[in-house]
Amino acid sequence: MKLHAKKDRENMKKGIYLLPNLFTTGSLFCGFYAIISAVGDNFHRAAVLIIIACILDGLDGKIARFTNTTSSFGVEYDSLSDLVSFGVAPAILSFKWTLEPYGRYGWLAAFLFVACGALRLARFNVQSSGTSNKLFRGLPIPAAALVIATTILLYMYTGGTGTLYHPLAPGVLLLLSLLMVSNIHYYSFKDLNFFSQKPFMTLVLIVLLFVIIVLEPQIMLFAVALGYSLSGPSWALWKAVNKKIHRGQEDEEYQ
Repeated sequence: MKLHAKKDRENMKKGIYLLPNLFTTGSLFCGFYAIISAVGDNFHRAAVLIIIACILDGLDGKIARFTNTTSSFGVEYDSLSDLVSFGVAPAILSFKWTLEPYGRYGWLAAFLFVACGALRLARFNVQSSGTSNKLFRGLPIPAAALVIATTILLYMYTGGTGTLYHPLAPGVLLLLSLLMVSNIHYYSFKDLNFFSQKPFMTLVLIVLLFVIIVLEPQIMLFAVALGYSLSGPSWALWKAVNKKIHRGQEDEEYQ
């Protein structure tokens, strides 16, 4: 531990990598501005800022790996930024948009989202190296924030205005919180390399997906966010059912 700390101090004396940390700062700025917007009841702006923060958060890691500028400082800074942009910001946005009428239960549900997001980030930072790089354990906090942000955009796209009082709102936030700290696996997309050669149809599919999203961004972004958040439980359920079927077939063979 002392050697590791000494090495980190020596690296800090040399300076920090500017480019990836600028993207992280941009994500942090969007998260903070989203909080200000939510407090001012500008829910549409807050939701859009959270989505922009997600894009910047995805770019900072890609750029750091591509330019070989990853560092312990960058990892820690990114986690702190994520907690603000995808933990505190969507929690306050949810509270102001739909949870405030529930009083104490509403802000406690919002706090639970922040706490589970912080626990999810801490676990990710210290998780064992034996975990597959292709999988996340628990719903990533940016994905949980995207569900909240895209839900608000879809609500306003369908004619909704102002706040929304719905009895399922606290339950949805509770579910997202529990998914973040669960052991359910989610695909990480880290094995996707856009800088290597791909089949021609891959480019065609990406262009087609881009066109579909641009045609109906509110609907498609919500569908993508919700679909990803449900992909983990669906995959776990499919594996459990498939395993049970195989066990049943093996039992029949032994009989």
